[in-house]
Amino acid sequence: SVIVPVHNSECWLDECLKSVWEQDFKGTMELSVFNDASKDGSAEIIEKWKIKLEDAGVPVIIGRNDSSQPRGVGFAKNQAVIQSSGTYLCFLDSDDVMMPQRVRLQHEAAIQHPNSIIGCQVRREPLESTERYTRWINNLTEEQLLTQVFTSHGPTVIMPTWFCSREWFFHVGKFDEGGKGIPEDLLFFYKHIQTGGEVFRVNHCLLLYRYHPQAATHSVLEGTIWNHRVRFLEDRVLSSWTSFTIWNAGKQGKKLYRSLSPANQKKVTAFCDVDEKKITKGFYTYEESEERPKPKIPICHFKDATPPFIICVKLDLTGGAFETNLSTLNLKEGMDYYHFN
Repeated sequence: SVIVPVHNSECWLDECLKSVWEQDFKGTMELSVFNDASKDGSAEIIEKWKIKLEDAGVPVIIGRNDSSQPRGVGFAKNQAVIQSSGTYLCFLDSDDVMMPQRVRLQHEAAIQHPNSIIGCQVRREPLESTERYTRWINNLTEEQLLTQVFTSHGPTVIMPTWFCSREWFFHVGKFDEGGKGIPEDLLFFYKHIQTGGEVFRVNHCLLLYRYHPQAATHSVLEGTIWNHRVRFLEDRVLSSWTSFTIWNAGKQGKKLYRSLSPANQKKVTAFCDVDEKKITKGFYTYEESEERPKPKIPICHFKDATPPFIICVKLDLTGGAFETNLSTLNLKEGMDYYHFN
């Protein structure tokens, strides 16, 4: 079942649904669309493609929310899944376009990896938008698909590329339906990991991934995502560590420290950095603390710091300087350090 939530998507929908029609998959396939209170011409475009797809042997199920207000992406995706019947679910955003081999290649991978969310590589449209993010999506190693789940980039395989079994989807338990401002894909992804789910990526570019101002992503506040990420990090990593170093004595590192639970703040033995000014200062005083005396955390050079590290330095931004520094320590990602950048 190809799952397409729709809300005011008329300018992209033709291209999106045409890409369903162009799939080279030889098995049985259906399209399940849920139209969430669109006020534009989306409904007419869906009806037009229903005739075309059904002529080609692809049944089309259309659900709709006819009220004046959309219920949000999580709700629309859940409804599209509930009304569909395929053994596998292929998620497709109404502003994106699949390559003809997408369903075939991800279906093959899903059979091999039954408890996985299967992703793929993408091509960003327009090309120059979110270059670092796109590089990250396409170049993560198999191990990093699980170790880099705490970064601000969000799920290591992005939602518009998701493919999984229906059974596993319901085992994890559907998308959050809180509506606007809820990062429903991130919350589902975290739940998936916590349930023991795996992450796999087909190393082919199978999706044209559009960037535009109307995308639902832009309605989620950074603070909301930050809080979810911190709680997930505490649950998955910090709960089993007795002490650690925060790599970055600047704004991001201090922000992470302040966001931690009191028990995890006590585990921070030091901040480390390369900035001589910060290192010379010698320590960070947590001014907002209720404790007396206020906690003072030492600041040292990264070469003098003790792993494990939580790294709050942005990747791919320093012309390779940070990456080189990290590699000199010969540490193992997922054991000696995690990125939280």
